[in-house]
Amino acid sequence: MADPETNSTENRSLAAGELGSYLYILRNNPNFRRFWLSGIISQAGDWFNYIGIFVLLTRLTGSGEAISWFLIAKFIPTTILGPAAGVVADRFNRKIILLCCDLSRVLVVLGYLLVQEADQVYLIFILALVQESLWSFWHPARQAVLPDICTKEELSIANGLSGASWSVMLALGAAAGGFVSAVFGWQTAVLVDSFTFVVSASIMMTVTVSAMAKRKKRGFSLARMIGLHDLMEGIRYVGKHGEVAALLMVKSGWAMSGGILVLLTVFGEQVFSDGGRGGMSGVLYSMRGIGAAVGPILAWRIFGDGLQPMRRAIGVAFFISSLAYLFFSQAPNIVLAGLCVFVGHIGGSIQWIFSTTLLHRLVDPRFRGRVFAAEMALLTFVLNLSTWLTGMALDRGVDPRTIVVWLAVLFLLPGSCWLLYVYRLDQRVKD
Repeated sequence: MADPETNSTENRSLAAGELGSYLYILRNNPNFRRFWLSGIISQAGDWFNYIGIFVLLTRLTGSGEAISWFLIAKFIPTTILGPAAGVVADRFNRKIILLCCDLSRVLVVLGYLLVQEADQVYLIFILALVQESLWSFWHPARQAVLPDICTKEELSIANGLSGASWSVMLALGAAAGGFVSAVFGWQTAVLVDSFTFVVSASIMMTVTVSAMAKRKKRGFSLARMIGLHDLMEGIRYVGKHGEVAALLMVKSGWAMSGGILVLLTVFGEQVFSDGGRGGMSGVLYSMRGIGAAVGPILAWRIFGDGLQPMRRAIGVAFFISSLAYLFFSQAPNIVLAGLCVFVGHIGGSIQWIFSTTLLHRLVDPRFRGRVFAAEMALLTFVLNLSTWLTGMALDRGVDPRTIVVWLAVLFLLPGSCWLLYVYRLDQRVKD
């Protein structure tokens, strides 16, 4: 990698969201390039898996509640294991954590192939729980590593590129997953996902990750041995840093309307799909990915990549999502529905990428794992609740379009709270 001091001057002239900035970091920081490539390969496979399982569940059960329970099974582990995962990410070698999680998921994903009949659906939920438990340890370790392989000036660019590539992989993976599941069968999508974890781990082995700072030696205690001391230390850190605490709530605010993700599948596989044969959810998820790729680029150009501009953009993003999904609720066909999803996730990606970038800039390296794990634990708890309530409403006969209206309006609550917080923060700065 080129000398950070030399790159630092050049990076200041590079704007986040510019194509040239993305090309620059990929060309001049090969360590980040390998790290980034490892992530996007596994992300593409994940979306193959998602669409394949959505198609399988629809065929075996025809139930919106079954899809909700699958998503809940994917979210629950992070809520429960998040605190422990954060402690592990801040205590042990983060690269080893990433490798172990990738290789373990190879075998777990292959387990979906055992499901053949409706009375075996429970296996899908068990495997989803295990797969997501591994992801719960993978995610905070990966987030904690990123600032160590980029210069401070590269962080916004790296987060923008990671967010855009996640979105592109969602778009391509969802579209390809829908096509492959419809033409070759959902089993092929599962095999592709399993293989991507092998490739991801192989690339990650070539990434150089800086050794973590040595921890001060402390006396033995049961609390330190099981990580309780580290957990409480992380809680105290967040309590002393108000902006970090506020940023932890951003993604959870969006998750209040997270039942939208269930409805993308319902609209794609039932509302807009002839006979529920599968594939249309891939279209909607693909549009979600394209919108998420565009969002941060537009926002950085309009608002800028300073701390305060990004804070303001987060608030606006909630209102964009609300308006888009209100129109989605009335969409007469898959084309207009896809356009609404595209706009809605412009807003979703802005709050996601900007809150992540702000946390990377503000959080002490010693606490990154715990902070990002706590963020995901809160997010998945709220998402589980929203998903469960959405599934219940569907199976009690509530019209999917009505549910979308409720969820779209709900976006306005966290958006208003965040804008009020930013206003008060501005006032304190002026005073």
